Amino acid sequence: MPILKATGAIITNVKPGVQRRLIHTDNAMMAIIDFTNGPWKQPDPPHSHIHEQITYVVDGEIVFFCQGEQEQRLKAGDMFSVPSGREHTIQLLTPTARLVDCFTPLREDFL
Repeated sequence: MPILKATGAIITNVKPGVQRRLIHTDNAMMAIIDFTNGPWKQPDPPHSHIHEQITYVVDGEIVFFCQGEQEQRLKAGDMFSVPSGREHTIQLLTPTARLVDCFTPLREDFL
C-alpha cells in the first residue's frame, strides 16, 4: 500500500501563493492544493482538460465557475465535479484555502 506522509511530499510551487502535493497510481491522481494568495479580485482564467475532476474544499471559501452551469459559492466540506473537456475555474474569497483535486486518468502534465 503506497503511503505519502506530509513530511515526505514533494511540494511544487505552481505560482506565487499556490503549492501542490501529489499522489497517484497508474490511472488516478490526487492533488492537495494550498492557496495563500487570497482573496482574489477576479477568477483565474478558465481552463479545460481531458481528465474528469472531483474536488473537495477542505478549508476556505471559493466561487466555482463551470461552463454551462451557474456559479457556486463553496466552503469547507463542499465538493464539485468537472466532466472531461468542460471549461472551469475558481475565485478565492478567503486569504487561504485548501482543495483536494482527484483526476482520472492521471495528469501527466503535473508529474
